Amino acid sequence: MGARPWVILAAIALARAGFGYQYQTVASLGPELMQAFRLDYATFGTLIGTFMLLGAFLALPLGLLARRIGDRLVLGAGIGLMVLGPVISAAAADPAGIGLGRSIAGAGAVAMIVLQNKVIADWFSGQRFMWAISISVAAYSIGVGLAQLVLPPLARVAGWQAAVLSDAVPMAVALVLFLASFQPSPGASWPSRRFSWPSGRECLLLAIAGLIWTAYTAGYSAYTGYVPSLMAARGEGLVLTGVVLTIATWGNVPATLLGASLAERFGALRIFLIGTAALVIGMIGAALLDWPVLCAVAVGVIGSVHPGVIMAVGTLSAKPENRAVGMGLFYSLYYAGGAVGPAFCGWAADMVGGPEGALFAGALISAIAVPVYLLHRRLAAHELMLARA
Repeated sequence: MGARPWVILAAIALARAGFGYQYQTVASLGPELMQAFRLDYATFGTLIGTFMLLGAFLALPLGLLARRIGDRLVLGAGIGLMVLGPVISAAAADPAGIGLGRSIAGAGAVAMIVLQNKVIADWFSGQRFMWAISISVAAYSIGVGLAQLVLPPLARVAGWQAAVLSDAVPMAVALVLFLASFQPSPGASWPSRRFSWPSGRECLLLAIAGLIWTAYTAGYSAYTGYVPSLMAARGEGLVLTGVVLTIATWGNVPATLLGASLAERFGALRIFLIGTAALVIGMIGAALLDWPVLCAVAVGVIGSVHPGVIMAVGTLSAKPENRAVGMGLFYSLYYAGGAVGPAFCGWAADMVGGPEGALFAGALISAIAVPVYLLHRRLAAHELMLARA
């Protein structure tokens, strides 16, 4: 198959990095936007969540559509919307307009996110699958970290509109690379006009796996979303805030890739529990203690060894012919949680009287992943699933 699978993976990874960059934009520009529009934390959290607003409604239909017309059209159109959305947000004059643009970009992200795992599973197998899925997952954190490094200085020099407009750049490059390289895998099934639905057992496993991913990402996003505001409230400068977010996001990359190897050696359950515990402790520590760098290591490095495990379990909960639809179900739950989670954390921040409340709420959400994962483990043989990967 040559280099084509790796070029396709590079396009998907770049798009996922752009997804992280776009999602983090409002959080990185939080102090500027809250001052410019006089936002409270609940409204600020809602503005973050608008990126995920349509996902709960579109994820499953897009999975069904991709099964009917093919991955290229749906995934390519999704990346195109992620180019358009930031342009609309940058032209807006109020939070409602910014939210509209983010919702459009988020709708495009649904198509990209729902199909990326299916495409990766079509082109990669064995140990290469775990590595490929981990690379894709880790790319998100690269985008989040890059947003924190680039956006605040850019906003100070050229205004928040220019910073928001920069969201379109990585997605435009990803779109060109994807369209130039993508073709269906020789082993992939052709789109079918016949309606097909995963079995009841597959749907149950996919729904449970989706809740695990939702709990992990909602907690992690609470940290990256509210730490900039927390550090600004404590009087910390942009340099230290940038360092903390870089550790918490770019530290995620080697940790996630390492976690793929550790899961094969020590078992998925151990790696999952270690990662979840570190994530919860790191967020609580960030809220209570003025040890930002240490807490960033707990969240972004130790607390990031298990995303590849969660994603592999979710992808393999459906048969290959059902994965496009199955990942639509998986991500419907993820997007519902992603839209509600930031607003809930913002409400908690308003109740506590500061962004610390958002981190407490995020830690609580993250902890829910443990009993849900154990339920999935009871219903499915994880080690066999990972071995088949």
